[in-house]
Amino acid sequence: MARIQYKNGSYHTHGELPAVGSYAPDVSLVNTELHNVSFANWMGARKVLNIFISIDTDVCAKSVIEFDRLAGEVSDLAMLMVSYDLPFAHKRFQEEHGLTNVVGLSAIRHAGFGKNYGVLIVDGPLAGMFSRAVVVLDENNTVVHQEHIEDITKEPDYRAAFRALGIEIDE
Repeated sequence: MARIQYKNGSYHTHGELPAVGSYAPDVSLVNTELHNVSFANWMGARKVLNIFISIDTDVCAKSVIEFDRLAGEVSDLAMLMVSYDLPFAHKRFQEEHGLTNVVGLSAIRHAGFGKNYGVLIVDGPLAGMFSRAVVVLDENNTVVHQEHIEDITKEPDYRAAFRALGIEIDE
């Protein structure tokens, strides 16, 4: 069980992020076209899962925009942005900000994601939402990096996520 900080309170998630070196649990999520997708949709690609509370919060929005910017020159990389937001919200946000390198994914039909990835917040005012985390997978869906951001007002370590894939970025 991981711990997160929100408005001077400490809350918990169900389980832990998948361990580095482990095979990542497959996902079943809904894309902005309302189709169910899984890792099979990105077979052979490396993946960055940016998991967050809501696209309509400042830090979450900033992380999606930054991951889109950083992924611009990288091939064979799927940038998967995961939350409980409706697919319509993901699509609206991507269109408003001209994002072309990220894929908005919603867990609205597949509640198991939060438990499988250890990000489901189980208590406090954000119970039922996802905590902020980044999980990076190689082309075989092996976890090569994971970061659970305890203070949800903080951004992820973008450089570490890309470095785990052997990519140096300029921030």
